[in-house]
Amino acid sequence: MSLPRSCPFPSTDTDRTRIWEMLVLRDIAAFVAADWSMVADDFKADGFYAIDACKSDNPDDWKMMFPDLGAYRDEWLRQAVEAQKIDFAEDLFDGVFRATRLEKIDITGNRALVRKHFNGRIKKADGTEDRLLWKTHYYCEKQPDGKWLITGFTGYLPNHDPA
Repeated sequence: MSLPRSCPFPSTDTDRTRIWEMLVLRDIAAFVAADWSMVADDFKADGFYAIDACKSDNPDDWKMMFPDLGAYRDEWLRQAVEAQKIDFAEDLFDGVFRATRLEKIDITGNRALVRKHFNGRIKKADGTEDRLLWKTHYYCEKQPDGKWLITGFTGYLPNHDPA
């Protein structure tokens, strides 16, 4: 079953539409293919860093896990390759897409705060499931050519949204 791939933002809102396409459609497709080259140009490498909130509400528990883009790329690829080894009972793209919500983007000037929520289950062939339950806040910057780039994020924030 293929899910609709429609953006929740009006097509006239090109900034939010471009950000949504980058952080939902392209990100999921690249992860499922374990192909970093599909998303490599979506990052601003100079100055990039990311925080792992360790699914904790307490900022004292958070860790500077990705001091640069290379560290994040390596972990992203590790997770993507591991996901390819799992025998899922459903299409992985559809499962991740179904678990993903990106409906709030605050834009001020050339900066954006993007909230991506994960809340879902992906069925495995052995009858178990992968549980996706966290939030990521992305920080993006609009370039002079109009392209949005990810400059960093705080990920694996706890997600207390109802199941």
